[in-house]
Amino acid sequence: MRLLKQLWFQVLAGMVIGAALGWLDPGLGAQMKPFGDGFIALVRMIIGPVIFCTVVHGVAGMNDMRRVGRVALKALVYFELVTTLALALALLAVTLLKPGAGMNVDLHRLDVHAVAGYVAQAHQQSVPDFLLHIIPTTFVSAFVQGEVLQVLLVSVLTAFALTALGEKGRPMVDAIESIAQLIFKIVGFIMWTAPIGAFGAIAFTVGRFGAGSLLALGTLLIEFYAVCLLFVIVVLGLIAWRAGVNIFRLMGAIREELLIVAATTSSETVLPRLMQKLKDLGCEESVVGLVIPTGYSFNLDGTCLYLATAAVFLAQATNTPLGIGRQLGLMAVLLLTSKGAAGVAGAAFVVLAATLGSTGAIPVASIALILGIHRLMAEALTFVNVMGNAVATIVVARWENAVDAGRLKAAVGFGRLS
Repeated sequence: MRLLKQLWFQVLAGMVIGAALGWLDPGLGAQMKPFGDGFIALVRMIIGPVIFCTVVHGVAGMNDMRRVGRVALKALVYFELVTTLALALALLAVTLLKPGAGMNVDLHRLDVHAVAGYVAQAHQQSVPDFLLHIIPTTFVSAFVQGEVLQVLLVSVLTAFALTALGEKGRPMVDAIESIAQLIFKIVGFIMWTAPIGAFGAIAFTVGRFGAGSLLALGTLLIEFYAVCLLFVIVVLGLIAWRAGVNIFRLMGAIREELLIVAATTSSETVLPRLMQKLKDLGCEESVVGLVIPTGYSFNLDGTCLYLATAAVFLAQATNTPLGIGRQLGLMAVLLLTSKGAAGVAGAAFVVLAATLGSTGAIPVASIALILGIHRLMAEALTFVNVMGNAVATIVVARWENAVDAGRLKAAVGFGRLS
């Protein structure tokens, strides 16, 4: 009976029931999509207030603006190094395994109308465009539009202002802390609907795309899932080990969040709970508040694995020459375009279209080939994104000595934390 009360078990049960419904009655399963969409919408509704309260209270509590800049710089350097490593691993794996070789796809036989909407959304974004987009139109519009980086900018500016006010700003900081408790109580209520959201999302995926899509491009799926697993266990595992954390125990600690993102294929659905979990593990609120929201735009390891794998696969399937020089050029473009994959519906697919369009080496129309299995691939990439940001937060917190070493070791560690 105690097991039935665990959220992770309820979510898992919802996924199993949803998969069964989608398999037995695909039409009815596909109609369950609103349950998954509704849950995602509920969580997105609360993300802005969660980030604002956490960042403002945490940063204002530092009383050291130089430290804030130092944490942000360390996080960004870490993000770039690890996402570059993710791209390199994906390119190496897909080049060696060649899942698309021998398919000899004729572009004229593909249904390009099915991907027309995604291609229309795709556009090449320059560095200035990306940076200017971080600035919201108004103070409030950052929350209305749900742009994570815009909310983060407003939050940091507010925290700086409250710090500059000194004791005059203390009552407002305390008030924001009280509001944060209210917000996280609302998050708790929303999480009661997680099993229903997982049921609806999985029922739709199985009912809409079914086993046919899985079998048609099974080689690509197997290769991609294997690369994701390798990245988490080996790459993130080694990074976590250096920080004194057991990657498997960390996965166990955030198992509920991992199940939810696997079902909904959206990393945003667990952002509030992930922030709370990392604080519970011993990471300081100020570091969590800066690293997690920033990581949701700059540290998308799973998205990088997906983009590199999908791009080279499509080149192989359409017999498009892609030598070392072009692959390095593709990697450079992906380092930029992957940063725009947050907060957009079907983001990874849209960014893939934008990347192919900007390089011109691979036909954009070829993305129709993987439309049917995109959601199945998204289940793996969102899993990696969450794990990557959890590890990043712990690493940056360790660098800053901003973690309760005893609590971290007891929860997810092994060996001796210095």
